[in-house]
Amino acid sequence: MGQPVRDIQLREQQHPTIRKLSDVIERTWQSELALSEYQTPEDLGYVEGSLEGERLTIQNYCYQTPQFRKLHLELARIGKNLDILHCVMFPRPNFRLPILGIDIVAGRGQISAAIVDLSPVSRVDGASPEENRTLPHPYPERISSLSPVTFTQPRELPAWGKIFSDFCLFVRPVTPEEEAAFLSRVTQYLLIHCELANAAEPVGSIEEESAILAGQRHYCLKQQQNDKTRRVLENAFGSEWADRYVRTMLFDVM
Repeated sequence: MGQPVRDIQLREQQHPTIRKLSDVIERTWQSELALSEYQTPEDLGYVEGSLEGERLTIQNYCYQTPQFRKLHLELARIGKNLDILHCVMFPRPNFRLPILGIDIVAGRGQISAAIVDLSPVSRVDGASPEENRTLPHPYPERISSLSPVTFTQPRELPAWGKIFSDFCLFVRPVTPEEEAAFLSRVTQYLLIHCELANAAEPVGSIEEESAILAGQRHYCLKQQQNDKTRRVLENAFGSEWADRYVRTMLFDVM
């Protein structure tokens, strides 16, 4: 599972916090989970294009485990001024696990947006997908026990953000200390998630598995409404390619 040389070069050029976080994610996956390769379309693993005269580079890493159908880490860079990290851990539908998602956007050396969440997908007490913001036991207890962190510039979730949990952290870290605090909180979420996933038992019925799968589809369909991501991809590669990338690489619906 060695890193392609071109990806190492991309990562070394990115914002220091993105570089550190991508290393933490991969190191944690490799130490805490039983990884195997995930087959991605050959033309989507590493992509180069042009956006308004700037070079756009995208590198994707994908794995799978007994509990996760897809672990996806995407690194992207536009010119020398915009760096992106995107990560999602999609559980298999026979496990009652949330979806861990992480995104960082850094422009001109400053992080403008950083988000991490463990998003619930299995319904609780008959709640609709729009109302379901409750994580399965013992996620709320474990997250609530973490030391509180504060940021001077919290961000507002988008209109489609009802898929996120009450523990979603969406901020603009403005100092090196806040960047370190965000990195620490993501690491804590990641370790908790891997620990609880390893201890999880498969669900016991087809009905429950179907409900989990419906929750994952709802999550993906809402994420596909992110117009900012789609516009960037459309401007660089065209609408047909962008739609395929969003639906098959970023948020594939089973």
